[in-house]
Amino acid sequence: MDRVSAFDEPLKKLLGGATAKVMAEHLDLHTVGDLLHHYPRRYEERGRLTALTDLPLDEHVTVVAQVADARVMAFNNGRGKRLEVTLTDGHGRLQLVFFGHGVHKPHKDLLPGRRAMFAGKVSVFNRKMQLAHPTYQLLDAESADEDGAAEAVDAFAGKLLPIYPACKQLDSWRIAKAVDAVLPSAQEAVDPLPPALREGRGFTALPEALVKIHRPQTKADVAAARDRLKWDEAFVLQVALARRRYADTQLPAVARRPVPDGMLDAFDGRLPFTLTDGQLKVSKEIFDDLATEHPMHRLLQGEVGSGKTLVALRAMLAVVDAGGQAAMLAPTEVLAQQHHRSITEMMGELAEGGMLGGSDRGTKVVLLTGSMGMAARRQALLDLVTGEAGIVIGTHALIEDKVKFHELGLVVVDEQHRFGVEQRDALRSKGKQPPHLLVMTATPIPRTVAMTVFGDLETSVLDQLPAGRSPIASHVVPAKDKPHFLSRAWERVREEVENGHQAYVVCPRIGDDEDEAAKKKGKKAADEEGDKHPPLAVLDTAEQLAKGPLSGLRIEVLHGRMHPDDKDDVMRRFAAGEVDVLVATTVIEVGVNVPNATAMVIMDADRFGVSQLHQLRGRVGRGSAPGLCLLVSEAHEASPARARLAAVAATLDGFELSRIDLEERREGDVLGQAQSGVRSSLRVLSVIDDEEVIAAAREEAVRVVAADPGLEHLPELRLVLDALLDKEREEYLDKG
Repeated sequence: MDRVSAFDEPLKKLLGGATAKVMAEHLDLHTVGDLLHHYPRRYEERGRLTALTDLPLDEHVTVVAQVADARVMAFNNGRGKRLEVTLTDGHGRLQLVFFGHGVHKPHKDLLPGRRAMFAGKVSVFNRKMQLAHPTYQLLDAESADEDGAAEAVDAFAGKLLPIYPACKQLDSWRIAKAVDAVLPSAQEAVDPLPPALREGRGFTALPEALVKIHRPQTKADVAAARDRLKWDEAFVLQVALARRRYADTQLPAVARRPVPDGMLDAFDGRLPFTLTDGQLKVSKEIFDDLATEHPMHRLLQGEVGSGKTLVALRAMLAVVDAGGQAAMLAPTEVLAQQHHRSITEMMGELAEGGMLGGSDRGTKVVLLTGSMGMAARRQALLDLVTGEAGIVIGTHALIEDKVKFHELGLVVVDEQHRFGVEQRDALRSKGKQPPHLLVMTATPIPRTVAMTVFGDLETSVLDQLPAGRSPIASHVVPAKDKPHFLSRAWERVREEVENGHQAYVVCPRIGDDEDEAAKKKGKKAADEEGDKHPPLAVLDTAEQLAKGPLSGLRIEVLHGRMHPDDKDDVMRRFAAGEVDVLVATTVIEVGVNVPNATAMVIMDADRFGVSQLHQLRGRVGRGSAPGLCLLVSEAHEASPARARLAAVAATLDGFELSRIDLEERREGDVLGQAQSGVRSSLRVLSVIDDEEVIAAAREEAVRVVAADPGLEHLPELRLVLDALLDKEREEYLDKG
């Protein structure tokens, strides 16, 4: 068997169809290699019991514990039976409950004093933690029976019991058994680390590391295996990114140097304030990149309101001065229109090039979106192809084949994480030579993630807020436990409006008929969380507020399914102060700028991610009056969801919150499922804790690629890279 094919062998050949199907559908494991890289989440020591006092609510857990007590209770006038088992770890207790016909076998097996592994979802009943109908595996040799408990004891003969990331359909110990079946293939692992690097850092051989991580004898085995496997992941990924950056330096681009006395100087002269040190520093980094003859690839990240748009506009003006055109790509029509409005306001007469009263140094700034009327669209396209318009702002309508530029020099992408990579690539291909690329995001990204997810982009950070931004107070409103808190929230909204300000109310759903599927999906998710209400909807909430706590106020709705003209009309009236309360979906999440809006109430806040809540909150406190953000939740006080909301309420530091967000998703795909469409390669590497490993791997990767860009002398590394960067992921990195 050749060296890669052992890892490519489909699991159904070795494990049987049913197990392989569950692994594919619920754990995304398809081949021998996938399963060998499905590492234990933690290890239990054979003689020790799991601490039962700090189990996470609503999560699927595996615990090793001892039976303290088991009793069958009758209910429903003796017609029903319930088996209640109490587990202990010597400190805490955990209740198990089995119903109906399911009580016989556990009643026979789970005798006081017995030890077993139990797997199930933690819930709360009568204020006690419990597992309902858990699966279990007995661990005492004397309790072995024909169901394979003897095998289980043999399989876990080592001191350390591996606990795998599992699912309801497949327990950790069944995964362990499947791993035993494929473990011999570990000997055929292809080692990607160059021998000099491996020996220099004293790493365990790869086959040995794979065996040690799955079947360690000691804790030292686990540590040695993890160190080695972390390095593999970090290094292979950094080599892929280093090759990407190297290839970019080989591409030609037109250098765009600022011209003295051009539009940029005229623009700077009209600014009513001075730029912050941060804005000047980042602008210099961008101008230095634009002056080179290969394309700039820069990520500009900055907190909400740190002035990214101003920095991007100065770069666009410099490119127009140097004879190029600049295109700004926004994720939604609302945002494109808003950017167009604010950029033309900032530029004043400079945005009226060729018009009466316009500046002789000006240029046309055009808007291009999918919903424009034919005549306006035709004129915009003409202005682009003739070069009359130096700046164009638009949605993905800019990418269509019909759109031709006179000379595209710079592409600015706003809120990059919302854009498919194909779209960015299509826009890039519109220049005669590849244009310079500036990617902006208001989602703060920790340095390690910038080095991995955006590792092919140079990074600039704007972390100073301009003078005049107000602080935002954030509070969690526990609607279920304390309904009077919610009543008080609506009173606060009224007070803000009475003081001449405006407010947002954000809901997770729209609430029309087309939304039924989403509602069902939300209900299913809610049911699984033990939370019975479907996600709140904009249309219902607006109606209830207008009739109830906010009656008499001017309330409007805004959501993604409205006609673009209606959306723009609502936003314009809200910005003009003609609307008191805007009830909206997350369409307001990025870029919406209404300085007079001071309060925001986020309904079902636990249904949003940490970074998303931070983005939403950034819509208030944009003027001189302080902002208020209320996070309404019906989640249980002890739930992870409430802990997440408390973290958001406790800090306004986006970088701190992005770390919390990452910790939440640490088993997810760091490279972003939505962006790459392929599975994660990061399994043991943590982008939170392993900053030093990632930084060191990046240095090694840069050295390796500089010496041998085609990896001609490192065939194993090239082989592993090709397997990891299957066609799709290679394209993802290509287009990044």
